[in-house]
Amino acid sequence: MTVSPPDERTCKPHWSLARTWLLQPGLPGFVAAENTDVDVVVLDIEDGLPDARKADGRRAVAEWLHGGGSAWVRINSATSPQWNVDLAALASAPGLAGVMLAKAESADDVAATAARLPAGTPIVALIESALGIEYALDIARRCSRIAFGLGDFRRDTGMSADPAVLAYPRARLVIASRAAGLPAPIDGPTLRDQSRHLARETEVAKAAGMTGRLCLDAAHAETINTLLSPSALEIAEARQTLARLDEPGGPYDGSAGPTRARAEAVLDLAAKLGVR
Repeated sequence: MTVSPPDERTCKPHWSLARTWLLQPGLPGFVAAENTDVDVVVLDIEDGLPDARKADGRRAVAEWLHGGGSAWVRINSATSPQWNVDLAALASAPGLAGVMLAKAESADDVAATAARLPAGTPIVALIESALGIEYALDIARRCSRIAFGLGDFRRDTGMSADPAVLAYPRARLVIASRAAGLPAPIDGPTLRDQSRHLARETEVAKAAGMTGRLCLDAAHAETINTLLSPSALEIAEARQTLARLDEPGGPYDGSAGPTRARAEAVLDLAAKLGVR
């Protein structure tokens, strides 16, 4: 896929490279957290709002997007009665940057959503259930990027938060994304009251091959962005690797191609994110 350069006005990376996706409840009177370290602001009118406030939140978000604001919006699942109302209110909003579709469980969920939006509107499919994991590749072939709805997935399956237990679903999402030609997926968030685990959980996501994380607290963005970007050491090692491989008579065997590709990928990502 073609990746756009960072927005020169905001220095924010393109959504395909975004590391932090802040889920901000779209309550009436909200102020979008745009002037923060987060890469993408997602106004949440799904689980971020109690049922009794959904109509008011939807109206407030739609008015803001029609009035000059711009953001992504997390909408309710395609099986929810709220889904149709969400799309009716938001599809024509000029400030709608993209849609995060909650609880996606089939390619049809994504296709039906895309059919209600202006052509080219990016859709991030939130996979939050066992059924969603089983259909991950089909979903990936119809959306723009995948995110892991960790809390609802654990509720659906009874799995613990142990990284070893969740290695399988994470791997399924990473492999499905790659097979479908998508950017790497977005991992679930660290809860506000679990900030002490933020760095460790972000390292787990990175080790799994994920390049973004959902975020519930804008204060988490700096740590996530730093850890999900190539470090100075990783950049230096990538350069050293390429120099070693390019030496006359340098090492060359069956591993040289993959080793070069990994080093080039580090430097390419660093350049796209503006990391030096």
